[in-house]
Order: sequence, then C-alpha cells, then structure tokens
Amino acid sequence: MPNADQTYLQADQPDGVPPLELTGERTLPDVPEENYWYRRHVAVYEWIAERCAGLRVVDLACGEGYGSDLLAQRAAEVIGVDANPEAFEHARARYRRPNLQFQRGLVEEFEQEVDAVVFLQTIEHIHEPGVLLDRISQVAPAAYISTPNRLTLAPPGAEKSDNPWHLREYDPGQYRDLLEPHFGSVELLGLFHARKLRAHELAIRAGWDRIHPALHITKPFYDRFIPAISASDFRLRSEDLGKALDFLAVCRA
Repeated sequence: MPNADQTYLQADQPDGVPPLELTGERTLPDVPEENYWYRRHVAVYEWIAERCAGLRVVDLACGEGYGSDLLAQRAAEVIGVDANPEAFEHARARYRRPNLQFQRGLVEEFEQEVDAVVFLQTIEHIHEPGVLLDRISQVAPAAYISTPNRLTLAPPGAEKSDNPWHLREYDPGQYRDLLEPHFGSVELLGLFHARKLRAHELAIRAGWDRIHPALHITKPFYDRFIPAISASDFRLRSEDLGKALDFLAVCRA
C-alpha cells in the first residue's frame, strides 16, 4: 500500500497528458503501489459495463476517467462528470473515443436524461446524499452506486475509517436504508477477494504476516504481488454482505 509520507505520480503517461498525483481522494491507474485499489474499482466497472451495452450512461465523479473509458467500450454513449479541474483536464486528454465525452461540473447539478447512472465510491463523500439520490433517480431508470463497507474498512466499533475524504460510511443495513426511499427497487451486492487475493487472505489467517517479516522478504514479495493483482481477483456476490469489501447497489426507478 502507498506510504502516506511519499508522493506518487502516475507513470508513463501518453504525450500531452499531465500525470495526476495520488492524494487518497480518488484511485489512479499507472501507480504500481495503488494497483490493489485500482483493480478493486475496475472489477466493478467491468461488471457494470457488461450490463450497459448499447445504453446512454453518465459516470458521475469519474475522476481520472479510466472507468468512463471502460464503460464506453460497451455503452452507446458515456459522459464522465467530475468537478476537479486537474482530473477533468487529464481525462479528456487521455481517453478519446467517439462515444465518450467529459464534462467538468458538480455531480449534484447533472440534469441530462440518460439510461443509466454510474456513481462509484463517492456517496460517502457527499454532504447531502439524499438530495443527490433524488436527482439520480430523476435522470435515469437505472443506477449503479457503490460505497465501501464500514464493517471491513473501519476499526471494529468505529463509526468510520480514518479516511479524511469520507463524511460517512455504511454497513449493509444503513446503506439499504439510505437508498431505498429514492428508488423502486434496490439490489445489494458485495465485492469480495477471489483467486490469488483469496489465497493471500487464507495465508494471512495461517500466519503469513508473521513469516514474511521474519524472513525479510516483505518488500520483495509485495513489490511483485501488488502490481500483479487483476480485476479477476475480485468477485461480486449477494451473500455475506457484512464481510464484503464494498457494496454495489443496483437501483431501479
């Protein structure tokens, strides 16, 4: 995981594309130390993209733009919206497709009617989430909205993690209670480790965290392991939501 005292910039950007700095507010591709979090987001974007084929989609709080680009590989049209000027300029310089555009603006002010809203890992940043959810339900018949699971992100018994960008974090019941007043139906899925991340999880339970420091192989191991993580090392399912990493809500008007 990235060291909080170190500056991380995106590596190997195309000519004319300004690299973004990793601040913790949003995840980024092309930062090897951030790859776990980036792939964790990509896994959800790819799942949604399969269900948005041929649709008009808005990706609210699109950040660096990689998710909007993934959606545009299947959707008929994608609009990526973000208020951050650096992220906006980076996204429109880096990701170019005939069916993809980026708009700089507040997510609360988006009014264009679309077929689906994608709003990932941002509702926990919003001061008045209910107002925004009302807006989302008005502009599209379907919405995909994700957030971290407080139960696995924050320390036991804490109301939230120490992430300074998060205003509130939710457990499964709280998240459903937040969403259901604004939509006709809400299906909750959980994101879990799979494949090599699941194997790593089991190794930790068996004592791996005692072994690698004793053998002085911590840095060499994780310098290879983290960049090797892929989106297929995560899986969405509907069971055991209390143990999920993140929640993805599939909302219908």
